[in-house]
Amino acid sequence: MRLHGTFRSGLAAAALALSVVSASAIDLAGKTVSIIVPFPVGGGVDLWARFNAPLLAKHLPGKPVVIVRNVPGGGSTSGANLFAQTAKPDGLTLLASSASTQFPYLLGDPRVKYEYKDWRIVLAGPTGGAAYVTTKTGAKSIKDFAKLKGTEFFYASSGPTALELTSILAFRLLDLNVKHIFGIVGRAEALLGFERGEFTLDTQTTSAYIRRSADLVAKGEAAPLFTWGVLDQKGELSRDPNFPDIPHIQEAYEIVHGKKPSGIEWEAFKAFLISGFPAQKLLVLPKGTSDETLEAYRAATRKLLKDPDYLTNRDKIIGEYEQVTDAEAERLYQDSTSITPEAREWVRDYLQKTHQVKF
Repeated sequence: MRLHGTFRSGLAAAALALSVVSASAIDLAGKTVSIIVPFPVGGGVDLWARFNAPLLAKHLPGKPVVIVRNVPGGGSTSGANLFAQTAKPDGLTLLASSASTQFPYLLGDPRVKYEYKDWRIVLAGPTGGAAYVTTKTGAKSIKDFAKLKGTEFFYASSGPTALELTSILAFRLLDLNVKHIFGIVGRAEALLGFERGEFTLDTQTTSAYIRRSADLVAKGEAAPLFTWGVLDQKGELSRDPNFPDIPHIQEAYEIVHGKKPSGIEWEAFKAFLISGFPAQKLLVLPKGTSDETLEAYRAATRKLLKDPDYLTNRDKIIGEYEQVTDAEAERLYQDSTSITPEAREWVRDYLQKTHQVKF
């Protein structure tokens, strides 16, 4: 299955022009390529980078050694800042970015010393997910909103500016009364708390939902509310094929409010939605990278995506969503790293007033 971002003819034309650039202009034989991962070893981005690294090495010109270099700190801003300040445009250094790196950028966090517009996208790795609620309310779906309205729900989160910011904004859009419990590290811990009855509202990525949360639904202990959906070629949300019977967040909004979403709050939410899920992981080259070098990496990525080892192990290691390159990656990259000043200001003001976030 493929995920797409909003179509932009300029980006598509640029990608088409790039595709005719010869990748043979560079030779990485005997070289060592480093992928900077701004997180500790063992996390989702680290696993993603380590899965792709040997496949890139196999298909890059000259078959270089590709290693992963972990530079954690600052909520991933430290590694991204280091990349922006030190990476040379010689094809030997890349950054594995994620929503946790993109969110501070979108929020205008003062720790951010990097500019996504300077970088060149090689690969985008999407994901999906779903939200569900305890059935103790009597609700079986978002259509039973009358049974949900007014109930105080408890939701576990690592923090208001972490990936769960997407959930925080979604719950607000749906007029759910949610008490956010911050400081819970990881969605796995949140799921354990939901199973114990400590939390009554939860979100999980697709793989975790299918692996564990679906059993709670089957037992009648949880009721699915919505998914994050997938993006079509026009950048519009549609149902996630992994959850064909569950409405996506826009459909859920329409069920609750009886109209399509619009306005600054929806605009702000969608910026973080795209950054958090359809373009959650990005592999980029630094500022000044030539078209020839970029095309060498994209050509290697095109081969990677068809490699038997990749196809055999992808779903088990990085999930069931197809990675993308070329024009599709360009579109997702644009959408996941862009926000209007008005939408940014709205989110910052909301976080400062509601969750006492200081920027």
